[in-house]
Amino acid sequence: MSASFATSASTTNGRDIWNWNPHPRFALFNKVYGGRACAVRRRDLISKGLVVASSVSALSSTISMDNAQGMERLPFKPEGYNFWTWRGHKIHYVEQGSGRPIVLIHGFGASAFHWRYNIPELAKSYKVYAIDLLGFGWSEKALVEYDATVWRDQIADFLKEIVKEPAVLIGNSLGGFTALFTAAELPEEILGVALLNSAGQFGDPARKTNDDDQETIVQNFLVKPLKEVFQRIVLGVLFWQAKQPARVESVLKSVYINTANVDDYLVESITKPTGDPNAGEVYYRLMTRFMMNQTKYTLDGVLSKLSCPLLLLWGDRDPWVGPAKANRIKEFYPKSSIVNLQAGHCPHDEVPDLVNRALIDWLSSLELEAGLQTPVIA
Repeated sequence: MSASFATSASTTNGRDIWNWNPHPRFALFNKVYGGRACAVRRRDLISKGLVVASSVSALSSTISMDNAQGMERLPFKPEGYNFWTWRGHKIHYVEQGSGRPIVLIHGFGASAFHWRYNIPELAKSYKVYAIDLLGFGWSEKALVEYDATVWRDQIADFLKEIVKEPAVLIGNSLGGFTALFTAAELPEEILGVALLNSAGQFGDPARKTNDDDQETIVQNFLVKPLKEVFQRIVLGVLFWQAKQPARVESVLKSVYINTANVDDYLVESITKPTGDPNAGEVYYRLMTRFMMNQTKYTLDGVLSKLSCPLLLLWGDRDPWVGPAKANRIKEFYPKSSIVNLQAGHCPHDEVPDLVNRALIDWLSSLELEAGLQTPVIA
């Protein structure tokens, strides 16, 4: 694994997994493809969040870390579940249950199958959708210019065309930031947002933006082409290495504190999409264009436009996105509550029983606040 292209996040200074880091151990993004107001205004739910947090804390002392054993699991279907055409692209999603809708959004390199232990349980009380973002999982490996707005628009249109009523968004890592971004732009359609070790970074006032107009002829016609050739060669090698099952398993075990759920199901759900003919090019575009341009959309910028209740479900032992980020989000956006879990970057799959219980408690509190109003999206 090339150190120059490895990624990580610090648990001590609040940096997140979208920042480059020279340590090869934290190669998250090489595990696939190489890894206004709300619809119904509510009172502050911080006090309720504290109750949820305390109840989950008590549960964690009696429930085994290996709590996925015996839990109902979403059957793995190599062909996928449901498909929706969005802007000419095939989008995969899972749909189960009935009731108020919730939409689950996976992280970088994952898919709807990463919610395998959450979908069946949540579907007992809610209408659950789990969607694959464009370029990931069973969704099309479209050759587009990937940007945070692409996934925001995808989720927004999914809500309008498939869900068709206000919903709660729940996201892990990249999916967390996508959920926030969507909620900030569509306040009338989002009832609440839950983040599990979310990606995204706070803005740095001292950072200077590059002025493309100041680039020289040499930069445009010599340096850039050579840089692109070098990047393609290196990322091509990394793509081949990182999509190997053994490599995927190794990376997963570095971010799951309890590795019992790092199994063949999970590994295959990550490696199978890499067989798509366009997977390598999508990986290249994600790594060179999306991953290297994360200062345009920041957490503080998005949170400043948010007004829905926010739940932070955080795996405190995440080597990439530690609890410092959750604390900073809460400081910036007081209308949020935190549930701390002894887990890594993907608590929904590592300690799904605890996550499911915390989500159900929080979702119940939202229903108490919102009443029975269910306005339909036009």
